[in-house]
Amino acid sequence: MKKSMLAIILLVGLVVYGGYDLLQKSSLQTGQTKSTDIANLETGTQKGQVAPDFSLTDLNGNQVKLADYTGKTVLVNFWATWCPPCRVEMPHMQKFYDDYKDKDVVILGVNLTPTEKNMEVVNDFVREQQLSFPIMLDQEGEVTQAYKVVAYPTTYILDADGVIREKFQGAINYEVMEKAISSLN
Repeated sequence: MKKSMLAIILLVGLVVYGGYDLLQKSSLQTGQTKSTDIANLETGTQKGQVAPDFSLTDLNGNQVKLADYTGKTVLVNFWATWCPPCRVEMPHMQKFYDDYKDKDVVILGVNLTPTEKNMEVVNDFVREQQLSFPIMLDQEGEVTQAYKVVAYPTTYILDADGVIREKFQGAINYEVMEKAISSLN
């Protein structure tokens, strides 16, 4: 009798734990995390991890921190002016930014500044493309290294809690951005 009672208690405990574990994994995948869950997440560059915070200077010399955008969906886009896929992608980024900026979505363009000829090339490109979303300069390449960027462009999509939900290496278009954002809701 004691053994069968112990087996039943153990079985109920395993079922309860299994349900809890499934619920936790499901909430992380759908972006429905609580602040207590976020505190338990690892910081890193993989899906389901909290994106590393960073602070960079924008084109106007202002400090911009990723943490300033907590509560918004953020696309962190690593790019360079000399990169042909980046050039193709930028009009899509701008249109997406125009359409979604009033919906708590922001694009942070992180320029791979050490790879550029000079700053004038970056400024000319931004003017030519009429980019109005924040452009930040990774002058030492530290953020690019922290995010393990090996292909240009690379875009990370972060939910409102700063958790990485998608990562794209290579150019993406408007439809891909729209689909990725809609999957967060």
